[in-house]
Amino acid sequence: MYESGDLRKGLKIEIDGDPYVIIQFAFTKPGKGKSYYKCKLKNMLTGSQFDRTFRSGDKFKEADLEEHEMEYLYSDGNNYCFMNTTTYEQEFLPEDQVSESKKFLKENTACNILFFKQKPIGISFPHFVNLKIVKADPWVKGDTAAGSTKPATLETDYVVQVPPFVEEGELIRIDTRTGEYVERVKVTNIAKP
Repeated sequence: MYESGDLRKGLKIEIDGDPYVIIQFAFTKPGKGKSYYKCKLKNMLTGSQFDRTFRSGDKFKEADLEEHEMEYLYSDGNNYCFMNTTTYEQEFLPEDQVSESKKFLKENTACNILFFKQKPIGISFPHFVNLKIVKADPWVKGDTAAGSTKPATLETDYVVQVPPFVEEGELIRIDTRTGEYVERVKVTNIAKP
């Protein structure tokens, strides 16, 4: 059990049988009366957000959440199939729960699946993933203006802005928190004996 003094941004609690994450938090102590905690909560199942005020002494149940490392296998159009890398059991997440994460998903991608009461509810990635550019305009000599970028389509059909010198077929690193280009990935060739 958590108490109101434990509340902070990112804490996951259970209210009325649903898991919530605190996305904003403010503590207020008025001159008279009890202090209170104003929180913005996000329902981890539906994505809905709302404000709620809690008083000192309020108690909260810890959300029954688990994270398992899983590997993305395939999509059938409506559902995304993931395999537990330890037990080899498969779980399916509907497209609305995968949402923005699908722009980083390619076959055999390792990720973490969040479970609430043994039911998959969400997905998280490492902070950086490497993806190949499948379509990009060629670099035109003279495109050297500071801060200039061009669109590039990745193997997951996600379009990202890249510097003009990055070309089609290259492997690049993407920050999964922002969805932005970070750097080119150097591929080392291993010499055959």
